[in-house]
Amino acid sequence: MPWVRVPEEHHPIFREALPNDPRVETALMFGGVAAKVNGNIFAGLFGRSTMIWLPETQRAEALALEGASMFDPMGDGRRSDKIMLPEAFMDEPSELRRWIARAFKAALDLPRKVKKPGKTVAKGRAKAPKRTVAKTSIAKRASTKKPTKKKRR
Repeated sequence: MPWVRVPEEHHPIFREALPNDPRVETALMFGGVAAKVNGNIFAGLFGRSTMIWLPETQRAEALALEGASMFDPMGDGRRSDKIMLPEAFMDEPSELRRWIARAFKAALDLPRKVKKPGKTVAKGRAKAPKRTVAKTSIAKRASTKKPTKKKRR
């Protein structure tokens, strides 16, 4: 599916469809909203619809829905393990809620994702020390400057 801007009106519909569970985390991602549990994305807005993750054993039922397809964010045939729900589900909150809840429940069985550590500095290169600027007034700095002597040639 080629990239399409997520309609702003889909954001509140998606958020309302998320499970009311303190383990659900949301993050803005690529102009949409992604929902995670234990660091794993289980649902997200993409284009004019919602993408969900289901285990392989449950994907066939979702793909049988009219308008559903494998998630292909780049539109080049490189599909992920996620499913795009039919666009019509954005107008059917109960169906959207049902499928998102199913994805949430399935994602609870996934191992917790560990955050990757921050970027490291290449070997042999020390990180530059943070420069600090003294907090003095401009007038005081000007008065403490030593006059420079011009060299004659």
